[in-house]
Order: sequence, then structure tokens, then C-alpha cells
Amino acid sequence: MREKILIYGGGGHAKTIIGLIRQLNSWQIAGIIDDGLPAGTLISGVPVLGNGSMLAEMREVGIHSAVNTVGGIGDYSIRWKVFESLIRFDFDFPTFIHPASFIEADAVIEAGVQVLPMSYISSEAQIGFGSLINANVVVSHDCRLGRCVNLSPGAMIAGNAVIDDFAQIGMNATVNLNVRVGKAARVGNSAVVKGDVPDQGRVYAGQVWPIKRFDSESRPEFYRKIA
Repeated sequence: MREKILIYGGGGHAKTIIGLIRQLNSWQIAGIIDDGLPAGTLISGVPVLGNGSMLAEMREVGIHSAVNTVGGIGDYSIRWKVFESLIRFDFDFPTFIHPASFIEADAVIEAGVQVLPMSYISSEAQIGFGSLINANVVVSHDCRLGRCVNLSPGAMIAGNAVIDDFAQIGMNATVNLNVRVGKAARVGNSAVVKGDVPDQGRVYAGQVWPIKRFDSESRPEFYRKIA
């Protein structure tokens, strides 16, 4: 008999993970916990059982494992608070890896990580607890990702990069070789990161980081455009 697993979060990402769990066919979904949806709501055919106040009851009836499907885009604390609630009740966090992704044998994947289709995790990369590797992501050799990192679809992380705890990398963004993206930093869609980003730093969509500054005397026409 397949072990039961609880899903926390009833948004769009929950639908993705429900589909993945069904494809893997290794778990029986017990239901969904959501703090904003009424009990009985169906998400991809799975009922919402109630809110976070039910976690103790779920443990008492023998459900030991949970998956966090709260994305927390724009505010990592939303996703992390769910983990804290589940940790408080001693839930286990299985790792879910889509069969259409590829992970090198010497990569290190911690508990609660989710890896979606067509993503590649290269040699000796380390993926920290609870991180989300979305579809079509590349994490190159020797990269180190901290806790609860979120890599959006199409993100490209070059070798030896460090993505600290709670950082978020947007869709189709590129982080260059040996670069560090600091704790809780946010990198927007299609940005190119060529230098370190400080803790809680913000790189906006389409931006090349660090921003180049031009001398107004040598390039006055350009300076006026960006001033």
C-alpha cells in the first residue's frame, strides 16, 4: 500500500505537483491543506481538507509526509512559514524529481526539493532543503543552492555559483560563473547577473548586473537617456 502524503497549498503549483505525484505513482495523496480555500474545494480532483490548524490531526491519523506547494514568489517568507509549520509537527519532506529531468550521480539533493521536467543538475552541485527547481532549469557543476531557493522556468546557473538561502531567480535569468546571489535576493525575469548580488538585493527584469555607469562628458547622449 502506498504511503499517504499531505499537500500544503492549493494554488497553481499544487496542480503541477499533484500531476507529478500521480505520474510517479509512489504516494497516495491524502488531501490538501490551504489557509485560504474552503474545505471541500477540489484542486485537480484532490479535496481541500481544511487549514493549517488540522496538521496535528493529520499526524494523529498516521500521515507522516508532506509536500509544500506554496510558491512564495516575491515573498519567500510565505513558503518558509509553511515549512516551519510542517517541521513543528515533525512531518517528513520527500524529494520529488520529475523523470524527464536529469541529475548527475554526484549531485547532492536535500529533503523537500522539487525538480520539474527538462531540468539538469550537474556534477557536485548541491541543492538545499526545500528548494524548487522549476522546468527547463540548468544548475551547472559545483553550484551551491541554500535553503528554500526558487529557480523559475528557464533559469541558467553557471558553474561554481552560489545562490544563498531564500533567493529567487526569475524566468530565463542567467547567473554567471563564480557569482554569488545573496540571501533573500531577487533576480527578475531575463536578467543577466555578472557580479555578486548582496543579501536582499534586487536585480530587475531584463537588467544586466552590476549596472554600468558612464561618464557624462565622454558619453553625454547616453547619459541623458539613463539619468
